[in-house]
Amino acid sequence: MTDCCSTNQPMQAPAEALERMLGAVAPSGTSETVPLNDALGRVLARDLVSRVTAPPHDNSAMDGYALRAADARALGGELPLSGVAAAGQPPVELPPGTAMRIFTGAPIPHGADTVVMQERCAEGAGQVTVPEGPTAGDHIRMAGEDLTGGAPILAGGTRLQPQHLALAATAGYGALPVRPRLRVAVLVTGDELVDPGTDIAPGQIFNSNGYALLGLLQGLGCDVRGPAIVPDDPDTTRTMLEEAADDADFIVTSGGVSVGDADFVKDAVDSLGHLDLWRISIKPGKPIAFGQVNSTPFLGLPGNPVSMFVTFCLFGRPLILKRQGVADVHPRTAPVRADFTLDKADPRTRYLRARIATEGDHQRASLYPDQGSGIMSSTTWANALLEIPPDTPVRQGAIVQAYPYYELLN
Repeated sequence: MTDCCSTNQPMQAPAEALERMLGAVAPSGTSETVPLNDALGRVLARDLVSRVTAPPHDNSAMDGYALRAADARALGGELPLSGVAAAGQPPVELPPGTAMRIFTGAPIPHGADTVVMQERCAEGAGQVTVPEGPTAGDHIRMAGEDLTGGAPILAGGTRLQPQHLALAATAGYGALPVRPRLRVAVLVTGDELVDPGTDIAPGQIFNSNGYALLGLLQGLGCDVRGPAIVPDDPDTTRTMLEEAADDADFIVTSGGVSVGDADFVKDAVDSLGHLDLWRISIKPGKPIAFGQVNSTPFLGLPGNPVSMFVTFCLFGRPLILKRQGVADVHPRTAPVRADFTLDKADPRTRYLRARIATEGDHQRASLYPDQGSGIMSSTTWANALLEIPPDTPVRQGAIVQAYPYYELLN
């Protein structure tokens, strides 16, 4: 076993451990081009600039009447109608002293400098009456107020959401350069595991961790291999890890990384490649292994269901995003007010399952009553993890930092 993974080594603080892991993972250097309708959730491979100026011309922000503000004042608000400006048509000329019916998105006629909304006007007998004092520039979208041709619009490393696709379409892109989908192998260890939906014998349990990891990874846009169940056998463990390294860009395992007699994953990884880190000062989830199998990054998570869930959210998600080429991988926290008391401090950083609710101007967090690492139902009751620093008791009403699920599961 390598020195870095000796049981005599001190446990690392979670922030230090994560930065060390992130420093050892690099994104793929390749890219592919996909149409916009396949780009949601993908990672942009390079910076984009706008291909167009948008809007390409001054246009109306609403249905109404285009005119010169000075003409309206000079004619007492009564102007003859001289035509219609419609969306999708080139700009037309507005004759002096007239108004023109105009629709939302239509180019502003040459000579017009304002649009008066139709609700404020009265039309009849070939003319329109507008209220006093229209102001030049009202209800006009100016050319280029959104995008300028050749200007940057999206940075490489952006994980594409619907608003990014809309902006790319506005800028003239029908396809985008993205990173390939990350292939992730999921291995779950234990002779006691059987797949859900099959018959179960005494002493067996269903493979919930595998499907939790499947969902967590698919939610990040990964192409998942597995989940595969690995029996508690050192040779089989080694063989399945080697096969996973040949077929995947990243390996995630659950179980087998502690110090039990049937925990074979850590030693197998150490023999096939190297372990860079083991044991982090957190609760739940102390036994976490990180390294490489051959040249494939490896993350070994605990076997207890909640420990696996928490440690994937805190460490697996940022690592997967970094490997995908995402620029900003860190989840954001939010301050909340504790609706509980914890008299007993812990030397490790604790991550507690909590439910956040809004109360007046504050958000308050309550705890699930049983914080045991095997209570998977607590993860569906909760909507956040609370971070409690080491050696820190919590008094009711104190401010603590929360990781909302929307920051951890997307």
